[in-house]
Amino acid sequence: MTQALTGRQRQKQRTRRAISDAAISLFLRHGFDPVSVVDIAAAAEVSKPTLFNYFPAKEDLVVHRFADHRAAAATAVRERPAGMTPLAALHRDFVAALARRDPITGLNDHPEVVRFHALVYSTPSLVSRLGEYLAQAEDLLARELADAAGDPAGPDITARLLAGQVIASQRVLAHSNWLRILAGDTADAAAPRADADAGLAFDGLRAGLGESLAHA
Repeated sequence: MTQALTGRQRQKQRTRRAISDAAISLFLRHGFDPVSVVDIAAAAEVSKPTLFNYFPAKEDLVVHRFADHRAAAATAVRERPAGMTPLAALHRDFVAALARRDPITGLNDHPEVVRFHALVYSTPSLVSRLGEYLAQAEDLLARELADAAGDPAGPDITARLLAGQVIASQRVLAHSNWLRILAGDTADAAAPRADADAGLAFDGLRAGLGESLAHA
């Protein structure tokens, strides 16, 4: 019974990936607006209702790659080693993502990744949808920060402000890294500056509101 369920889950993952890959391939070739959902369904060999079962909005076909990371910061705080502060865990997690050239950090020079980011940042509806997922990431992180501080009432203003600053900092860092790649740097050449910028960002967070959670 469990194996059958796992098989269905794997099939759903394959279908979701096939739909997303077909969509992004079409978007990169023709642009976001000219491509219709009908075009994507045909390319992925699924029905339009099936497509919407996996992706509620056309924008989600693209930004789900960011959306799938929206719990990453909260997870880094929740799963941090004993004795490590939340901000230290978040800094460590971001640096590790830079080291593995995770596209979410902007530090990836694969041509398709560069074009993908260009598609997102040049399409207003995608930027808007991305903002919705970043707001969700803030909320998830704020809840984890409140738990780390032992606040049973949930996130207070300090946790919410710090969560907002962390998510905003990560977004700015990623965009700055992508701009360097766009300007012609390789990921390896840009890596030292990306690490330094991350250090600057998290040092600033620690010096500000992070002090209130330094011992959480």
